[in-house]
Amino acid sequence: MATEGPARRRIQVAEHPRLLKLKEIFNSKFGSIPKFYVRAPGRVNIIEQDMLIAVEPVKTHTLQLANTNPLYPDFSTSANNIQIDRTNPLWHNYFLCGFKGIQEHFGLSNLTGMNCLVDGNIPPSSGLSSSSALVCCAGLVTLTVLGMNLSKVELAEICAKSERYIGTEGGGMDQSISFLAEEGTAKLIEFSPLRATDVKLPSGAVFVIANSCVEMNKAATSHFNVRVMECRLAAKLLAKYKSLQWDKVLRLEEVQTELGISLEEMLLVTEDALHSEPYSPEEICKCLGISLEELRTQILSPNTQDVLIFKLYQRAKHVYSEAARVLQFKKICEEAPDNIVQLLGELMNQSHKSCRDMYECSCPELDQLVDICRKFGAPGSRLTGAGWGGCTVSIVPADKLPSFLANVQEAYYQRSNRSLVPEKQSLFVTKPGGGALVFLEA
Repeated sequence: MATEGPARRRIQVAEHPRLLKLKEIFNSKFGSIPKFYVRAPGRVNIIEQDMLIAVEPVKTHTLQLANTNPLYPDFSTSANNIQIDRTNPLWHNYFLCGFKGIQEHFGLSNLTGMNCLVDGNIPPSSGLSSSSALVCCAGLVTLTVLGMNLSKVELAEICAKSERYIGTEGGGMDQSISFLAEEGTAKLIEFSPLRATDVKLPSGAVFVIANSCVEMNKAATSHFNVRVMECRLAAKLLAKYKSLQWDKVLRLEEVQTELGISLEEMLLVTEDALHSEPYSPEEICKCLGISLEELRTQILSPNTQDVLIFKLYQRAKHVYSEAARVLQFKKICEEAPDNIVQLLGELMNQSHKSCRDMYECSCPELDQLVDICRKFGAPGSRLTGAGWGGCTVSIVPADKLPSFLANVQEAYYQRSNRSLVPEKQSLFVTKPGGGALVFLEA
């Protein structure tokens, strides 16, 4: 897996209605036909929604981007002068992130241009990572146009890094699953080094995605970056408490790795080292022995420099307990006990409670939707994605699915204006789909 690149498939476009429609729109837009197509899925790897891009390399140095969705205007720029606007993250900036990531990885200048038409069926700002899928798709498009090769792991790492051009201090989960996903199996994603392990999901249950219809663009607010900084500061204080080289530490995972202890032991260290009251910037500086200026310029991101309180204990507790739940989920799937669906559901419920109370990344609509899903037969339900809006994922026994869908549709969508959202984007069953790949016309 470490060296294998994304798959390439020859297909008859005429046999694939969505690709055929994309080809026709491309032809009417650019007056030519695409040379190839690239697909990249959204998160989590139990979701089939994806981004498709039809591509034609051109001899000019102009990058022309269009979208099948009329809400997203056309964009054109020089391939050799990529400017990414952090202040107003419009759709095309995510494509530019992937393009620039590949360009900088290979140290290239004087790049060829291309015409690209984007088609996505991932609900935007829904927590299903439409933005990360677009970054990954663009990275693979650029790599293919250049005739270069990279492994899936390398591509995932480049795309995770390049999405930060837009100001989002994300990890690499969405990009990793976009490249490493395989049809029919969930994946346990681990970092340092990046690797993916198959997890066989229970056959008697399905996963259902429900969109809260509350949109949250994580690049347009500071919520997401504040949590990243709180985790970073918690990691530094824990490292200092344990006499590690705290100034080099960026992630909570690194502290656990350095200490060589279990997640359960890390939770005990967190109890000892951090207090539950919020920390002020001044207290953090005192703990680390640095000045406020050093905190702001050397540790905090630009849009978190004016934050007045940091909840370090709560964020660390959430991260370590969530990591433990992920391993427990995998263990239960492997052991496959008779009450597997109930056990997995309980873990999902614990996860949502922690997201809501300890990480504080839920919202009233998500909490309401989770409660409705549980009321109508889901043993477990939780938010998925960045939070503050977006979607829930619920585990539902297969025999309860029809009544579950009908009841949730009525209770959450039809009793409000939320029913105006297209149904396929608001409530749908999902199964593990494959990762990013290139389609060539046969």
